[in-house]
Amino acid sequence: MTRLRPRTAGLAVAAALALTGCSATNPITTMGEYEASDGAGTTLGDVRVLNMLVVTESLDAPGVLTGALSNRSKQDEEVTLTVGDSEPVTVDVPALGSVLIGADSAPAGYTTTDVPIAAVAARPGGMTTLTIATGANGTVDLQIPVLDGTLPEYAALLPGATPTPESTQDASEPQPEEIGPIED
Repeated sequence: MTRLRPRTAGLAVAAALALTGCSATNPITTMGEYEASDGAGTTLGDVRVLNMLVVTESLDAPGVLTGALSNRSKQDEEVTLTVGDSEPVTVDVPALGSVLIGADSAPAGYTTTDVPIAAVAARPGGMTTLTIATGANGTVDLQIPVLDGTLPEYAALLPGATPTPESTQDASEPQPEEIGPIED
């Protein structure tokens, strides 16, 4: 019986080391920066480019860029955004502030701006290039997704679309259940 206890204790220690070793050899995903939504992002100096994507109905149709720019410096930053071959748009991002792109409204402390695209040179489901440029930190090209209005959260962003209650409802709000006729 006394020999069994050291073996059991040894197995317990080995199991504990094996199970805790996973976090030592694998990085914890939530500790790093990542895009938690459909868009793509990058960092250019003190400017963070977040969740950028294009919404359009079809190839060569008008579209809109949506996402956010965040400035972590204590000085205002001019950011130039160019989607594919479209006309460049300059966005002023305030010091220690953020700009929501393609949003109808914003919480206090945020500003909004629109970046319309005359003709998107990619089909929904594809990718297009977003060129981001700042005076202090150069230029970077970012591949971003092109989506259509199939998902309700993007339908209201389509050029000429009018928001519907379904497209503007917060996904965290409980949805009313549809109840059909009761059959006996």
